[in-house]
Amino acid sequence: MKKVFIITGEYSGDKHASGVVRELKRICPDVVIEGVGESNLEKEGVKLFCNHSKMGKVGLTPKTILNHLFLGAKIVNYLKNEYKPDLVLLVDYGAFNLQISKHLKKAGIKTFYFIPPQIWASRKYRLKTIKKNIDKVFTIFPFEKEFYDSEGIKSEFVGHPLVSELPQCNNREEFFKKHNLDLNKKLISVFPGSRIFEINYLLKIFIKSVKLIEKSRNDIQFVFSHAKSLSNYNFNVPYKELYDENYELLAYSDALILASGTVALEAAMYETPMIIAYRGPLFFYLIYLLVRNIKKACLVNIITKKDYVDEFLMYDANPKKIANCINKILDDNTKREYIIQGCKKTKELLSNSHCVLKVAQSIKRELEEA
Repeated sequence: MKKVFIITGEYSGDKHASGVVRELKRICPDVVIEGVGESNLEKEGVKLFCNHSKMGKVGLTPKTILNHLFLGAKIVNYLKNEYKPDLVLLVDYGAFNLQISKHLKKAGIKTFYFIPPQIWASRKYRLKTIKKNIDKVFTIFPFEKEFYDSEGIKSEFVGHPLVSELPQCNNREEFFKKHNLDLNKKLISVFPGSRIFEINYLLKIFIKSVKLIEKSRNDIQFVFSHAKSLSNYNFNVPYKELYDENYELLAYSDALILASGTVALEAAMYETPMIIAYRGPLFFYLIYLLVRNIKKACLVNIITKKDYVDEFLMYDANPKKIANCINKILDDNTKREYIIQGCKKTKELLSNSHCVLKVAQSIKRELEEA
């Protein structure tokens, strides 16, 4: 009987890992799987060693560091002395999982990594840790493999899990009717971020942008997406807010104003024209400039290696520039089609293959050879 242990640190990792478990159990029904996760893994029959409550929020606070240290020690002790897995699958959550990998290597436990840290964007020094401690990396972007190949690290491009995970949205009229939106007006949706510090820096800029657009035309309507993770935070915006209906907004909007992040990739999957903006503390931005490996921020531009989507970063993120760009997207069909072309190219490069099935098949082969 083969045993696998999976370590995730947040909701998205739990969701992606659950797909791997589903496929692995289908093609390898006798495998026993335990892990660190939440409801998605639990629904697939994974026995949880613990949930994410001790993983901590984003940021290096003393409490987070202590939680990680104690939890990491407990996990490693359990794996070495009790569970003794044939393979550990690390999923995303780089800071924690890379530290865990050092102890797993010392214990002689085979370790794979799915959705590795974005070393192509910044902190390339992490490659040394990965090379020393990880037996195989499953990359989700085609260009990532170049980094690993150049370091002699065993890797496999499996495609991005979003390609198969995002729901189809085919009821625009019903959605508009449900939320009292005007079908005769264009919809612009605003995604100001999913973390409080993003809201603090971007929300006011986005509201001012929307007001400028509103002054220049009367054929539009606006919706602000309120992230599920900020359900207790009051946006206090003078526009319609929708909670936890991101996919519909991404699919049905005529244009999108986005905080930089994975949401741009989700928008690309629905082929919706967008701009991305980002602003944060100057100190952290200066640090980012020191450790970054690339100059682009939008995943569409990074993946295609071409500037399809306009990026407004730091002090370039001002209401007038954002408003002018959105108006151009709405009025200039050539501009609009250019962005859509970039979205299509992104989808093509991310592969239509079943990402989580590829990961499961690779794990199965490893278990059979062990």
